Amino acid sequence: MAAAKRGIITEEIKAVAEAEKQSAEAVRQRLARGSLVIPKNVNRTNVKLVGIGEGLRTKINANIGTSTDLIDLKKELEKARIAVEAGADAVMDLSVGGDIDQIRKSILKEVQVPIGTVPIYQAAVEAIQKKGAIVQMSEDDIFNAIEKHAKDGVDFVTVHCGVTQRSLQELIKQGRVLDIVSRGGSFHAAWMIHNKKENPLYSNFDYLLELAQKYDLTLSLGDGMRPGCIADSMDRPMIEETIILGELVDKAREKNVQTIVEGPGHVPLNQVEASVLSAKKLSKNAPLYLLGPIVTDIAPGFDHITSAIGGAIAAAAGADFICYVTPSEHLALPDVEDVREGVIAAKIAAHAGDIAKGIGAEQDLAIAKARKAQNWRRQIELSVYPPRARAYREKCLPKNPRVCTMCSDLCAIKIINEYLKK
Repeated sequence: MAAAKRGIITEEIKAVAEAEKQSAEAVRQRLARGSLVIPKNVNRTNVKLVGIGEGLRTKINANIGTSTDLIDLKKELEKARIAVEAGADAVMDLSVGGDIDQIRKSILKEVQVPIGTVPIYQAAVEAIQKKGAIVQMSEDDIFNAIEKHAKDGVDFVTVHCGVTQRSLQELIKQGRVLDIVSRGGSFHAAWMIHNKKENPLYSNFDYLLELAQKYDLTLSLGDGMRPGCIADSMDRPMIEETIILGELVDKAREKNVQTIVEGPGHVPLNQVEASVLSAKKLSKNAPLYLLGPIVTDIAPGFDHITSAIGGAIAAAAGADFICYVTPSEHLALPDVEDVREGVIAAKIAAHAGDIAKGIGAEQDLAIAKARKAQNWRRQIELSVYPPRARAYREKCLPKNPRVCTMCSDLCAIKIINEYLKK
């Protein structure tokens, strides 16, 4: 970011510009003003350079990681591979069980996309193991966890700096249906209530910026007060936190630290655009990272669909980075197939939103032309996930290879092609 402000077009800027088919100067200007980030830790040598933000294709993140009940490093590495194969642009390790350091380092070696973590998770787990409770964490424990992850080469970290005494008081006054559903947010809130202190990430934000500068660590300012159900959407705790995050973005930009702002989780359809636009306005167009959003609470087992609906609207409204939601959200730790389904659903949502923003429609035009030509191989190649499309095609082959078994020889495209030729 410092180089971009000085007018220097770095290799990272060139790589993103080429990938996005944009001018390097346009990418540099957006990076300089903070509306675009390129997450890359100075200690990471094998990372694929990915731009997130203004004017770029909407990116997808996939969360993986162990729980305290299910610990299987081999499976988490497989999830990481599958996520990238299915189209994830970034992966976050949310591990809280097993050897967290080994898991993180293994994932960093396994895939080349930007890797994110939530260091407060490890600080909390270690506080329970060593001191008996999350609330016994010291401020040093929190910052030491962040630096440990940065040293290992993590490209971006979620830090819940907006869970402050100010936003906590709004939560208490509000009387939400679901108070806090963010795991990191709950850790900070419990610590603050027990210790009667301000959130260390907020009160020592300048020190956090120093760490970020040292490792060129992108800060994803977490939404610890995000609504966990439709009834709590767009309430005062959520808005208060967003205001605070916008203030912190200003401070980070002064220190040339790249920042992402995280947005709400459960939002009804009629509020999705407003939630995106308000977050963008309050953060002066910082890249916006959303979980979904999930647009109804009634679909456990199908929340990859509810989040894709919200994600498409959010992307069209200006969201830059969508965190996938898997079918097992709210129910269980996702398995490999859940990860695949979640990434594909989010990728479809992102692409639909991009079309509304004037990005990526050439792929749709190409597949439409392939349909007219009844070129099934080309249609499959251009699809969002070719293995799935190919499997459906091969599962039920028609007698006439020019059509499919939905309409067979009564295919509308086949008929009109024949008669237009006459």
